[in-house]
Amino acid sequence: MNRPPVRTGAAAASGAVHFSLLGPLTARRDGRELPLGPRKQRLVLATLLARPNTPVPVDVLTDAVWPDDPPRTARKNLQVYVSAARTLLGPGRDGGPDRVVHGCGGYLLRIAEGELDTLRFGSLARAGRAAAERGDLPGAARLLRQALDLWEGPPLNDLRDSAGVAEEADRLEARCLTVYEDWAEAEIELGRAAVAVDGLRDLVERHPLRERLRAAWMNSLHQSGRQAEALAVYDDYRQLMARELGLEPSPAMTALYRSMLDRGREARRPGGSREPANPVALPAGPGTFTGRREELRDLLDVLGGGQERVVVVSGPGGAGKSALAVRAAHLLAEPFPDGRVHVRVRREDGTARDRAEILAELGRWCGVAEAHGEAPTTPGALSALAEAWQAWQGRHRALVVLDDVPDEASVRGLLPRSGACSVLVTARGQLPGLAPVHRIALPAPADGEALELLGKLIGAGRLRTDPGAALRIVRACGGLPLAVEVSGMRLAVLRHLPLAEYAARLDDPSAALDELVAGDVSVRRRIASGWRDLADGDRWVLGRLAGLAEDGCFTLDRATAALGCGERAAIRAVESLIDAGAVTSPTGEVTAHAALYEVPRLLCLFAREQQEAGEQGAAGDRTGAPAAALTPG
Repeated sequence: MNRPPVRTGAAAASGAVHFSLLGPLTARRDGRELPLGPRKQRLVLATLLARPNTPVPVDVLTDAVWPDDPPRTARKNLQVYVSAARTLLGPGRDGGPDRVVHGCGGYLLRIAEGELDTLRFGSLARAGRAAAERGDLPGAARLLRQALDLWEGPPLNDLRDSAGVAEEADRLEARCLTVYEDWAEAEIELGRAAVAVDGLRDLVERHPLRERLRAAWMNSLHQSGRQAEALAVYDDYRQLMARELGLEPSPAMTALYRSMLDRGREARRPGGSREPANPVALPAGPGTFTGRREELRDLLDVLGGGQERVVVVSGPGGAGKSALAVRAAHLLAEPFPDGRVHVRVRREDGTARDRAEILAELGRWCGVAEAHGEAPTTPGALSALAEAWQAWQGRHRALVVLDDVPDEASVRGLLPRSGACSVLVTARGQLPGLAPVHRIALPAPADGEALELLGKLIGAGRLRTDPGAALRIVRACGGLPLAVEVSGMRLAVLRHLPLAEYAARLDDPSAALDELVAGDVSVRRRIASGWRDLADGDRWVLGRLAGLAEDGCFTLDRATAALGCGERAAIRAVESLIDAGAVTSPTGEVTAHAALYEVPRLLCLFAREQQEAGEQGAAGDRTGAPAAALTPG
């Protein structure tokens, strides 16, 4: 699975190695992950990186690698591991001294801020706190959020069975908690508490006695209009303190609770006026929503700031488009005082609803359907309802989520022509015929985000029992959130099943899709729905491309050979699949010959199944794709 580029702010120079401790230990050069060798070598590297630009005593390194009984050759073995680290790091900057040097204090690793995520994290956190001290709360919130976005999961979660590394990881996690509290408090002061509610809830569940987190969670709930929940948080904390420690909450926490009680009584006094509730028709947000912080922030900025009236979120089935859209809609109450509504553009069986049906639902929601009939059956009635819907949008400021759109024609007449309404569209394909729109393509989430989702479903403790196997599971899922969620649901029921055994099942190409079923939730069924959306020629091309490489990656030259056509025809065929969301391409500008394309792993497995089965609807014309699609270039 291709990992997204690391956001470092102070980026390392091209060709330099960038290390990450904020999640699994990883090293990347120019976006490519590098092998870090055997486990003991990784423990040495992690210990050096956890104390950058500081001498690390040999005894500390020895304890990290051999905590109980180090061999007589421990020092010599350490020298071998350090030598491997020197090779990985390369020469010093500008041909200077070695990056890893040995002195009387131990081994010292020289590394710059742009080469190590923990250094960048610390720099952003300090800048955010300085901005807060100057009174620049928007700047503080932005910088602190950038620091938090560097995290890809529990730090060094693949090496925590070493006591020395676990101690360093706990120290890093404590720093993250403090920065999260700083960020949440800044957002609350800015009146944007809703963006922090869910994250604070999750952290309080993991750190129930951390009072500052509790106070921030109470404030965020109260500011979001959820006073009863805010008061319940205090009551739970008071009982927990009494039961576990025999203590009462601090005076500051008690004062916060009483102030919320007083404000609630004031709001309920007779004669008080209250704003009517916004008309809202949104599904409940998924309790397992995880990650997607950058895309969520982009949605909130673009829609909340009124920069664009139409936003298209695209990605393969199961990528989490609907969950992201619903999450954003729940957080956008203030910018859209006239309401927020969610409408599915497909039926449960995956077929498209007709335009009249969708218009009738929108008309009922905004109150214009009564004047034009509940379900228009004539062209004149449909046209009148469409005009009434456009007129309503022109007079109001509301948000409409059109979910799972099959094509441009399904929604083109529903989008606002004028006014302050906005429409958030989700689709498997990129809907290139819609313009002007703001586009957000959902890539596969980073390993850390996928592991966080898996941990929410099976429990963080079980995840820590075998972090290597957990990583294999999410990578075998191609990072697809639906597949990770189904894996978690299965493992939550099959509590006896070792993570390593389930990872082995998913690694088997012939069994992976069979394993990704939990009750009535099937990954194969979701992929099949997207497969049916493709034209016959696109299905034929996808079947050919899926067989090119085990990991689903291919170049234009290989595609041209596999399709048996000219270069221009191959480019058109591949780009048609990119438009449909079946093939991913580089995010930056690159020539077609230099690009590395990818068919996501699970779609690749499904396409191979279809090709091997020889189904007429999947394979199309076995003698070749339609001539219009594949002609010699």
